[in-house]
Amino acid sequence: MSFPARLVYLDDNNRTERSRSLGKLVLSMSMSLDGFIAGPGDSPDNPFGDDGQRLHAWLGDGGEDPPSYRPADEAGRTVFDELLATGAVITGRRTGDYVNYWGGDHHDGVPIFVPTHQAPAGPTPGNVHFVTDGIASCAAQAKAAAGERDVMLHGAYTAREALRARVLDVLEIQLVPVLFGDGRRLFDDPGSDRVELDLVRTLESPGALLLRYEVRYA
Repeated sequence: MSFPARLVYLDDNNRTERSRSLGKLVLSMSMSLDGFIAGPGDSPDNPFGDDGQRLHAWLGDGGEDPPSYRPADEAGRTVFDELLATGAVITGRRTGDYVNYWGGDHHDGVPIFVPTHQAPAGPTPGNVHFVTDGIASCAAQAKAAAGERDVMLHGAYTAREALRARVLDVLEIQLVPVLFGDGRRLFDDPGSDRVELDLVRTLESPGALLLRYEVRYA
């Protein structure tokens, strides 16, 4: 899942109780059954690619009022509320550039961390921090900023780097019943090491199967 740029916060009354599984780095991604997270032709003007919004149909219709993106069904609300209760966000540089870093406020003013080889010149929007010494350092800084809360991660390349560095803890996949056939895949990295995942939760939403995996490193 990648929230639209105008989705920036949730009212505290809409939050669910957090479990004791705190302080984890959680990749959230809506994905087609054949593994695509964006349609073909994704660009800053078309960040989800052609017909890519289909992958986010499990969310509410949205509008000027940010809580309007909250799903109508209980399963969708559970995942949505957990993700919006995170205490920091990590986003890949490409993803962040495409959405202008959500104007510097992804939700509730939590800090946004961006792993990159070189920080951009000039001011950055809102509470955005560019980290130039690697994904492991970026994850550590984000977790420190989040305190006991989880950290949400956006971006396919950044997710793969987090797996290589063994710092990604959880995959929250919204599996959408559609075959894209083309576009941008979440895991398109031949030669990577095998990673075992433990399926710890399955929720059924009308628009997606909501799967939570914990990463098991050897």
